[in-house]
Amino acid sequence: MSDLSEKVVLVTGAARGIGAAIAAACEAAGAEVIGVDRDPCGGIVADLAEAEAPGRVFAEAMEQAGRVDGLVNAAGITTRASFMDADVERFDALVAVNFRAPFFLMSEMIRHLKERGTAGSIVNIQSMNAHCGVADLAIYAGTKGGLQTLTKNAAQHHMADRIRVNGINLGWVATETEAALHAADKGPGWLEAQGEQQPLGRFVTAQECAAQAVWMLSDASAPMTGVNVDLEQWVVGAPP
Repeated sequence: MSDLSEKVVLVTGAARGIGAAIAAACEAAGAEVIGVDRDPCGGIVADLAEAEAPGRVFAEAMEQAGRVDGLVNAAGITTRASFMDADVERFDALVAVNFRAPFFLMSEMIRHLKERGTAGSIVNIQSMNAHCGVADLAIYAGTKGGLQTLTKNAAQHHMADRIRVNGINLGWVATETEAALHAADKGPGWLEAQGEQQPLGRFVTAQECAAQAVWMLSDASAPMTGVNVDLEQWVVGAPP
């Protein structure tokens, strides 16, 4: 059973979409949740694009709860850019939010758990694009591939510290942001039609991702670490 009773979990990107679903699922599993977002989320308001944000966020979490037992890096941006039209501004913005911020939040978390001498768990929300990605998500795919590698690196080198680090390579999910994005350029109903064409006749849901994240955070998934789960409706390497 995925029980998070008496655990404090820090969740980034908690104001909407995947992050909000994970925060709600963690609370339902018994955790005290500290949400983080650049928009009001009932927790810590911070823009993770700012270099000092991870340190400040963790300090505020410590002030609120006195400890952190679990971390979910769910915040991310999906600004589109290919090798043909990318610019330094978009590159730096994607790296700052999707790669630098998770790295330093993981750093704060690992240092905190080592100082406490206690076990803990980190879950990184990645993307199926980490395997390659479509052309106009080249930079985004690179940041998610980098985060996947950080997941394995942290898991390997802090296994003896009883700090477990796992990731979810998330596929296509029909979040509110996704619906608004496609409605603007493809018209209402397009996203729903795409869902009907998936193998399950629908998209993977934010709640299904959240359930996996809660399980990874909980003791029920121990001793699993360094695992990146593909949560999508196709298998990498399978014939088309």
